[in-house]
Amino acid sequence: MTALVICHFVLAACARPLVRWLGARAFVVLALPPAATTCWAFAQWDTAVSGGSVTWSWNWIPAYDVSVALRLDALAELMVLLAAGVGTLVLLYCASYFSDDTPQLAGFAGNLLAFAGAMLALVLSDDLITLYVFWELTTVFSYLLIGFDSEQRHSRRSALQALTVTTLGGLAILPRTSLAVSVAIVLILCGVLSKSAIWPFSLWLPNAMAAPTPVSAYLHAAAMVKAGVYLVARLAPGFADVPVWRPVVMVLGAATMLLGGWRALRLNDLKLVLAYGTVSQLGFLTLLAGVG
Repeated sequence: MTALVICHFVLAACARPLVRWLGARAFVVLALPPAATTCWAFAQWDTAVSGGSVTWSWNWIPAYDVSVALRLDALAELMVLLAAGVGTLVLLYCASYFSDDTPQLAGFAGNLLAFAGAMLALVLSDDLITLYVFWELTTVFSYLLIGFDSEQRHSRRSALQALTVTTLGGLAILPRTSLAVSVAIVLILCGVLSKSAIWPFSLWLPNAMAAPTPVSAYLHAAAMVKAGVYLVARLAPGFADVPVWRPVVMVLGAATMLLGGWRALRLNDLKLVLAYGTVSQLGFLTLLAGVG
């Protein structure tokens, strides 16, 4: 597991010489780590669906009992196949979407593969500290990818909006609180729901469609926006009995599903239809996770 995650970041660091040498065809090489991850995940399918798991742990700071831990179980298996499988297809698509002389192509290629690595590590994380680190890394890479066309004011504004909403939501996960557990749950849900563009945090996702089409397809229709839904499903066994959990998740999930779908029906721009349709389906998935 660790080798696959590390390969994403190592090859992302090599994106510049690869793009200089191969041009847009470098994306075919960059697709190798997520492709290998997809094959590995399929190889672990029987273990995961039978209730088993594949684990790895490194005791990082023994004095404080801080470890970096990864775990592939049934839920992580599904998310790995989504993140790595779609990531492979999107990177291959980039090879024909971009031309060799596209400005800032090397930086974009490295950021896209690094995002894939951060997303993979996020869904494999078996402790909240590791998860939080990669949670925020996906936010940073999303900001860089949305703002790829930095000469356009709309791209810069959309990137900043996405960064602000998802980062502030993520920071709400981190603080400790001496108040009731319900307050802590609400803070966690702020971070979770902002990541998945659940109402009232929905606006950033349609605006993020200012990014190039591969970014919209991967981050904002497939991978990053599912991170919040994933965390709801991951934390539900521990928090679903807290009184505030179900009403917040179910009511906001249902509202997002209906409002997103209604808005999508009123549009004819295909990327905006995809955006609001995605928002609606994220609300639907959140509702399902709340129902349990």
